[in-house]
Amino acid sequence: MTTHTWDATADGVLRLPSGRRVRGRGLRRATPGGVLPDFGVYLLGRPPAPVEWEARWLRWPDFRLPADRGAARDVLREVWRRSAQERVEIACAGGRGRTGTALACLAALDGVPPGDAVAFVREHYDARAVETPWQRRFVARFMSA
Repeated sequence: MTTHTWDATADGVLRLPSGRRVRGRGLRRATPGGVLPDFGVYLLGRPPAPVEWEARWLRWPDFRLPADRGAARDVLREVWRRSAQERVEIACAGGRGRTGTALACLAALDGVPPGDAVAFVREHYDARAVETPWQRRFVARFMSA
């Protein structure tokens, strides 16, 4: 395990209130240059291509919610925990809807009130993050589920 995280100025890096940093990205774009992740979570309807680092696939169809919400909670808690000391990335095809939803759930885990988590991610990651009403509801209910 490494003892370093992402450069706060790197593309796609969201800095949570605690100081943890997680990189969000879209898999349709090339992997950003520089250092590689230590751990990645890929939110897709089908298994992702293999990567050189430890990775998890969470079945999550485009514009929808995770197929297994309990597994999603477990994986996102692992991401939050590991992001304290490791370079962790979350990605879907475009990097906005599913990735933004997952990042907003991480923000809630990090202490942002769930009702404010989408706005936090839109301000600090991507203004168009979290694309559907059901994704917004998923974030709002994430901590109480």
